[in-house]
Amino acid sequence: MELITRVLALTIAVAIGQGFAQTQEPPASTTIDEGAKQHAASIQHAELNQDSSSCTLRVPDTIRANAGTSQPPAIADKVLPYSPLSPRCKFHLFLRQTYSPYTFASAGFQATWDQATGQWPQFGGGMQGWGKRFGTSLADTESRRLIQSFALSTLLHQDPRYFPSYKKRLISRAWYAATRVVIVRNDIGSDGFNTSEFLGALFASSLQNAYYPRHYRTFGDTMSRYGGALGSDALDYLLREFTPDMKRLFRRHAPMEIQKIENKLPIPAEDKP
Repeated sequence: MELITRVLALTIAVAIGQGFAQTQEPPASTTIDEGAKQHAASIQHAELNQDSSSCTLRVPDTIRANAGTSQPPAIADKVLPYSPLSPRCKFHLFLRQTYSPYTFASAGFQATWDQATGQWPQFGGGMQGWGKRFGTSLADTESRRLIQSFALSTLLHQDPRYFPSYKKRLISRAWYAATRVVIVRNDIGSDGFNTSEFLGALFASSLQNAYYPRHYRTFGDTMSRYGGALGSDALDYLLREFTPDMKRLFRRHAPMEIQKIENKLPIPAEDKP
């Protein structure tokens, strides 16, 4: 475990150094065959401004706009722009996720659930025990994001964003989302093995031995958390795939009063239905 910790520290240090480099040469513009063996979709690289305020953190909406039609997301006379994230933008994405209210809400829910079910009894009860569980849950989430979404994705030149499916059928979309644990888009626009996912989950699961109760630091416990992390990410990708549909359904049937309240909430525009 000590060796893994040292490798992890070195990986993060190198990634941070690369992420804060003043300049980075953008990848050459290429056109490749996207996805699907069934449709002729071309992806063209677009120049990315290195200023973090200009980072394109969301993928093009063109794919989602065509998801409910029989037309492919891109045809011969239509090109989907793909802008790979620079190391600076990947770090900006990590910071945005870190300070998201959903991050703290999720950690609070997990801490409450763990305390109610008697998880980590060594932490005790009451607010002190809840606080320890909250800190543990928050550390789990943020360490995964730092290691996987920033450090490893920068070093391995992989895109940490989720790219929605252009498929129409429910089962096909669900299969696509679940397999994003294994398949990821590289910075050159092609698909490849999701090394950042598997190494990130392993490093984060090993790092947890530094603050988990001593009874839960065995090799078996570490591998159990590792498998749970991969399964959790598969579920997260499923939610990302179908959340836009659920938002549109809610928006279509929501009363006007609810929509007015929603518009006043301090939620980023892209997260609103």
